Amino acid sequence: MFQGGFLGLDNIGVFDRSAPLPTGGRIEQSDGTSWMGMFCLNMLTIALELATKDSAYEDIATKFFEHFLYIAEAMNNIAGEGISLWNEEDEFFYDVLHLEHGATIPLKLRSMVGLIPLFAVATIEPSLLAKVPEFKKRLEWFLDRRPDLAKLVSHWQEPRMGQRRLLAILRGHRMKRVLYRMLDENEFLSPYGVRALSRIYGEHPYELHMDGNRYSVSYLPAESDSGLFGGNSNWRGPIWFPVNYLIVESIQQFHHYYSDDFLVEYPTHSGNKIALNQVADKLSHRLINIFQRDENGHRAVFGGNETFQNDPHWRDYIPFHEYFHGDNGAGIGASHQTGWTGLVAKLIQQQGEHHEAK
Repeated sequence: MFQGGFLGLDNIGVFDRSAPLPTGGRIEQSDGTSWMGMFCLNMLTIALELATKDSAYEDIATKFFEHFLYIAEAMNNIAGEGISLWNEEDEFFYDVLHLEHGATIPLKLRSMVGLIPLFAVATIEPSLLAKVPEFKKRLEWFLDRRPDLAKLVSHWQEPRMGQRRLLAILRGHRMKRVLYRMLDENEFLSPYGVRALSRIYGEHPYELHMDGNRYSVSYLPAESDSGLFGGNSNWRGPIWFPVNYLIVESIQQFHHYYSDDFLVEYPTHSGNKIALNQVADKLSHRLINIFQRDENGHRAVFGGNETFQNDPHWRDYIPFHEYFHGDNGAGIGASHQTGWTGLVAKLIQQQGEHHEAK
């Protein structure tokens, strides 16, 4: 389970979210709330699988289903105070600064924080529901008595693809609008994956003015120039494999429900529309291309290191860096971060299986 603090998302925004806010108050976190939605769906999936062998797990599955609905509600109405993390004007998810005197300010910085709601998605097969009758009965009872929560979940009452059901924080329209931003090469979409911060802040940094102070965030495709976390604020432009892998996996889940007739523009502004599974494949190829040789025989991961690019003793020894340059794909940070960058092996395997299936 990847969590925002562990991956460093605390230092992606205007403020260091692990320290007291200079403005006072608190931040309502889009990514933190979404991580918990994802957690509940992961636990629901595990509990349902176990429940097919031991009915005692049906109670646990019900608990995580209900918790997920409450989290979905929180995305639109934090603490029942009418604070929404979805911004209707920009059609994107943002953190919200909640000040001590009650005022709220959306921190309209387009970053990975607004993409993480994509991760809270799961599908439930009708064959699985048939094996857990108590869970199915409780689920229907709960949805019948809490229509206010049921309507927050994408199309639960609208079976598709042979009665398959979808659980997701993002509905069809909102999901498309988030992808619209994410698949824009002027914003998140790099030749080598999805950036942690929109590229628009390179020329036009995000600024927040409060109490006579100016806070700003710029697009920095490699190492950060911020002093946060001892200068280790490297989520302001680079490509990180863990979240990119989860983006691919989530889009595959959405395709599992929506099938080939749900099309999105790829890249944004291109006029070319493709199915979600094709989007996932194309993102996978961009990530794999970090390590593959291009038409000149160079690997993006080696950047400008001529020894690694050309020396026959080194050119085939590929390191799995911690993160990658947001524009050219060069490896940055720890050079042996196989714990998560090694996920590229799974993407390569999937692409091989897709090729064999054609």
